[in-house]
Amino acid sequence: MALTKNKKVLDFVAESAELGQPDNIVWIDGSAEQIKALKKEAVKSGELIKLNDNLLPDCYLHRTKVNDVARVEDRTFICTKNKEDAGPVNYWMDPRQAYELANEIARGSMKGRTMYVIPYSMGVVGSPFAKIGIEVTDSIYVVLNMNIMTRVGVECLKALGKNGDFIKGFHAKCNVDADKRYIMHFPEDNTIISVNSAYGGNVLLGKKCFALRIASYLGKNEGWMAEHMLILGVTFPDGEKKYVAAAFPSACGKTNLAMLIPPKHYLDKGYKVECVGDDIAWIRVGEDGRLWAVNPENGFFGVAPGTNEHSNYNALQSTKRGTIFTNVALNTDDMTVWWEGLTKELPEHCIDWTGKPWDSAKYDKHDKSTCAAHPNSRFTAPAINCPCVSPEFNSKKGVPLSAIIFGGRRASTTPLVYEARDWNHGVFIGSAMSSETTAAAAGAVGVLRHDPMAMKPFAGYHMGDYFAHWVEMGKKVKNPPKIFNVNWFRTDADGNFMWPGFGDNMRVLEWILKRCDGAADAEETAIGFVPKAEDIDLTDLDYEYDDGKKFGVDELKEILAIDKAKWAKEAEEIEGYYNGTIKDRIPQELWDSLNTLKENCKGAVEEVKEKPAAKKNVAKKATATTAKKPAAKKTTTTAKKPAAKKTTK
Repeated sequence: MALTKNKKVLDFVAESAELGQPDNIVWIDGSAEQIKALKKEAVKSGELIKLNDNLLPDCYLHRTKVNDVARVEDRTFICTKNKEDAGPVNYWMDPRQAYELANEIARGSMKGRTMYVIPYSMGVVGSPFAKIGIEVTDSIYVVLNMNIMTRVGVECLKALGKNGDFIKGFHAKCNVDADKRYIMHFPEDNTIISVNSAYGGNVLLGKKCFALRIASYLGKNEGWMAEHMLILGVTFPDGEKKYVAAAFPSACGKTNLAMLIPPKHYLDKGYKVECVGDDIAWIRVGEDGRLWAVNPENGFFGVAPGTNEHSNYNALQSTKRGTIFTNVALNTDDMTVWWEGLTKELPEHCIDWTGKPWDSAKYDKHDKSTCAAHPNSRFTAPAINCPCVSPEFNSKKGVPLSAIIFGGRRASTTPLVYEARDWNHGVFIGSAMSSETTAAAAGAVGVLRHDPMAMKPFAGYHMGDYFAHWVEMGKKVKNPPKIFNVNWFRTDADGNFMWPGFGDNMRVLEWILKRCDGAADAEETAIGFVPKAEDIDLTDLDYEYDDGKKFGVDELKEILAIDKAKWAKEAEEIEGYYNGTIKDRIPQELWDSLNTLKENCKGAVEEVKEKPAAKKNVAKKATATTAKKPAAKKTTTTAKKPAAKKTTK
């Protein structure tokens, strides 16, 4: 029985049913009774495995097919009438071709199955930020995960009313055929189609598909922003709260920062960090002229391997109740879950993520094929479980941003932290974001991978127009947040991390927020404002190398240092990326910032420094890496300004 009189919704459901031809249609009302019944049904069918209810109450394990374990960027398309509007970093397909292809694949695929109709809200229902979506799917797994990740139920339909518009989402798992797998986005039609996948990132259509790809396009047209950013709040000892949003590419510490636990020194003084969101931020201009942000999600879809009490205590605690685990291992001794990095001890009796018995004696941490859990195994956990979840998590108005932080993994060149000179310079810094490959990757170490604003896989339109939208947003904000860049991953000559990271990132966060108040000093450099070493609080910093040497002011000065010659090369590399990839839609304001950087570094000569014979081993609190810096070369770089370019709309 339909739960709405909205004709647009009813037509969409009818068209979807005609295409998929399911045996039954079930509307999801979001009630506890209905969700409980669906879990029971999924356990009976084998789609879910019930875990130990005493140790992990209301938790379940799900396994996907071995060909369906991650997002598939090369099967993910932006379908716009004009190919140019999808831009150079997206895969494009003509909308007519895409609809025809999807319909051909999905036709009749739900025979013998039930089609579920999921009304959901991204953002708190009734918030000015909120957007309503309707996803139809033939997967109970999708229903149960969407119930965790979004606000699901009749309240969403009430908010939609009889004539409200919504984002259409059609998902059919079909035969989970990798060769016929497509995740299609139609930003001009507010539609998403996913076929032949049953993995979270491809089928939970409210997440990356809606909340970033479609929402970024909506934001461009409606004057707001959808960003791949965490949101956290910091309470100072005097009770004042400040909020920051931060964008990092994968493997750069995003979730750890979102759920940061400050060092004891800060806790004793009265500092507190609270998580508003770990992945996505929707940002609008408030009546006070500031940017306000909400987390449109309702849960965490986190990577399990490597998550433990030390690396991210708060994330692990979030998984203790009401969580669905995907592709982790099953410890059959107590019917709990396990993954690499959860404990040092390997389980004696374990079923791996494919459903086969696992022999711990054959485990080799350097060989992913011997792992019990898939490297991209996941947990879907309610955000309310998080010990540090912010009281503002369900705020309809959001939180005001004092700072925006960009970051990446750079072994050299980029300092621990620096501040943009102004908004447009900050946009330039975000547009130039990149991370380096590590020794684990095939090929050379230190190769740059560009990921502007951490949005390369998620911007739903041309990246150059996306940059221009950032510039335009800056014109609308009377009191814009300051913009910073951080790099937790500077290494010494032997490839060992020089900064402790994890909770000690609070020391950098404190300087950032003090800068927002004008309460901390900085030195202007060729790239922006860099802190003086004495302004980063190192009290009780316990970071010691194996040779007994401790991290101190000298080491801090080294990772705050700016090498103009390296930045001259960086400027050339950015220019090459602009001209070679983004091309003719880059705003003039970003060219101006690039020209300033090149001018500031003009004529710089890279110094060749003698390295000490004694090697620094990885510090006791760090994770070892074998990455090594390339030998320093003495070069002179004379920068030339690129030809002036104008923004094309």
